[in-house]
Amino acid sequence: MNYSPSQKFWLVLLRIAIGWHFLYEGLAKLVNANWSCVSYLLDSEGFLKNFFINTLAGNPDVLRIVDFMNIWGLILIGIALILGSFERIACLSGIVLLALYYLSHPPFVGLKYAVPSEGSYLVVNKILLELIALAVVYVFPTNREFGLDRFIFGPSKKQTLAKKN
Repeated sequence: MNYSPSQKFWLVLLRIAIGWHFLYEGLAKLVNANWSCVSYLLDSEGFLKNFFINTLAGNPDVLRIVDFMNIWGLILIGIALILGSFERIACLSGIVLLALYYLSHPPFVGLKYAVPSEGSYLVVNKILLELIALAVVYVFPTNREFGLDRFIFGPSKKQTLAKKN
């Protein structure tokens, strides 16, 4: 795409900010030897409550896998977004992870959680906003212009065409 310098700046900044959030969350979980997503899963509500509580949290072997995938998924998605490498895979992976977080704790009327969220939400919360922002980064990729993928795969086709004209 042919973005203006301002559009490029804000899209890259959005990609890096989301990447930093994912990376930091993953590293915070990694360095905490006692961290597990079990309490979060056990507090699930909504139509997928049984899946999160019984299938994921209720089986210690599955829970270990979920903890591992959560930590390393956050870290790898964050690194990819910050570096601008494999951006579309990172965006899709992040969207799936955020969708699971959202579906585990949907901000719907009548649902109560052990740990109240900061602020008051109805349908739209910070998780959903970050998911939508990742979808924007997916639709308007910047990795081939400002990212490691430019050096791995070369500049975007549009950049190459623009230089020829």
